[in-house]
Amino acid sequence: MPAQLPTGEPAPADGTLPPEALTGLGSRPFGVYVHVPFCATRCGYCDFNTYTADELGSSAGFGSWLDGLKAELELGSRVLAQGGAPVPQAQTVFVGGGTPSLLGAQRLGEVVDAIRATFGLADEAEVTTESNPESTSPEFFAAIRDAGYTRVSLGMQSAAEHVLRVLERRHTPGRAVAAAREARAAGFEHVNLDLIYGTPGETDDDLRRSLEAVLSTGVDHVSAYALIVEDGTAMARKVRRGELPMPDDDVLADRYELIDRTLAEVGLTWYEVSNWASDEEAACRHNLGYWQGGDWWGAGPGAHSHVGGVRWWNVKHPARYASHLAEGNSPAAGRERLSAEDQRIERVMLELRVAEGLSIEALDESGVLAAKQAVTDGLLDREALTAGRCVLTGRGRLLADGVVQRLIA
Repeated sequence: MPAQLPTGEPAPADGTLPPEALTGLGSRPFGVYVHVPFCATRCGYCDFNTYTADELGSSAGFGSWLDGLKAELELGSRVLAQGGAPVPQAQTVFVGGGTPSLLGAQRLGEVVDAIRATFGLADEAEVTTESNPESTSPEFFAAIRDAGYTRVSLGMQSAAEHVLRVLERRHTPGRAVAAAREARAAGFEHVNLDLIYGTPGETDDDLRRSLEAVLSTGVDHVSAYALIVEDGTAMARKVRRGELPMPDDDVLADRYELIDRTLAEVGLTWYEVSNWASDEEAACRHNLGYWQGGDWWGAGPGAHSHVGGVRWWNVKHPARYASHLAEGNSPAAGRERLSAEDQRIERVMLELRVAEGLSIEALDESGVLAAKQAVTDGLLDREALTAGRCVLTGRGRLLADGVVQRLIA
């Protein structure tokens, strides 16, 4: 089952935010995240809030989800208007999941239209959708391009058939490559391919071939994530029974270095620990908004939002989500107000992950001392710290979570 929602205080039924959360609204990056909870099958490693048709039965479907989404976006625009300032236009949109491409191009177009009609879209807004290669086609890409999407992120994971089988991915090894080329042919300048590394049974040569396949498409962005075996997943049960070995930390580190080295050789440089882009324009601005302290409204079942130091999360099941909104209520299940110290710690955790790094001003006295020691240990860049910023070295990226713990201890 998907991971549990966090605990927090009850969220008001009308979605109202504390007045202080609306202070400065529009001065920070603002984006909209849309969660699509539908998948054709459940992959063995996945613990996202997703559901197959068999799991949902007749309790929810595309239509009720879309009706609920439109109602939540209308609610969101009313809530943000309560501060008296104009509702900020969405500078970025990210439609994720789940498998958004299962909705088809027409419904994905309705999603963009609904955001445009409520929050509005800023000039040159970045509008991204994730897609599964198997549920795309040249016609699909052409239609969503016409609907206003500017960026596509495709789940490739691996070019090795046996690795895809372990991950329980449905697409064939070559389909992701073909889909990336189709997206580029449809006029998408910005196309991302996602990789997962460290899957049991994957070899260095498997990863090299996956990277070669990625680079053959000419995409301008690559994301690569180490496999994490999440509790409650089918893969976790196989590991517990001894059917699969746990990913080895040393192997994961070696694979990360192979990815970074290979991508750097062709001009794709890291801008966040798990993300590489050909230039500043190719970087995902929506995700940068998360890492650099922006605001976003997360719409859809289980989606999380953050505005002005208040974070809230929606009920998870699509049927409950739709019913809350059909009754005129917010779908929020709970929320939390972040203290100044909470916000400072989160800033360290998130900003340290990006290539630009973290201002040393975000650290307390013990954090500054820890940063200096991290330089000595080869985890932070010496010249950058002298200039007032904490920037991870290559070794520091491998141990990023540990560096964060040092700086906030």
